[in-house]
Amino acid sequence: MARKSISERLAQLEAQRKTLQIRLGKQERAIDTRRKVLIGALVLHRLENDRDVHIGGGLAAWLRSELPKFLTRDGDRDLFDDLLKPQANEPSISNVGNGSAAS
Repeated sequence: MARKSISERLAQLEAQRKTLQIRLGKQERAIDTRRKVLIGALVLHRLENDRDVHIGGGLAAWLRSELPKFLTRDGDRDLFDDLLKPQANEPSISNVGNGSAAS
């Protein structure tokens, strides 16, 4: 079996390095996606089950205030139509802190 030249070995190592970098990038994106899914699941669980959880006047009210600024695509906004509609029993962010928000 003939030995590979140094330049051939370097080219092979460079190809392996690129392959490993691609694999690492995919792994990092998968971890990031998983973190986002878990945080989203927690938020949705709290919204559905724990109406007494408050972040600045209520998690649902806070999300209704922040999501429209965060979501840039119509398709993404459509996913949250049910959440973005103001609820009669939820305090609005403008009412938080002035005594009109229900605890």
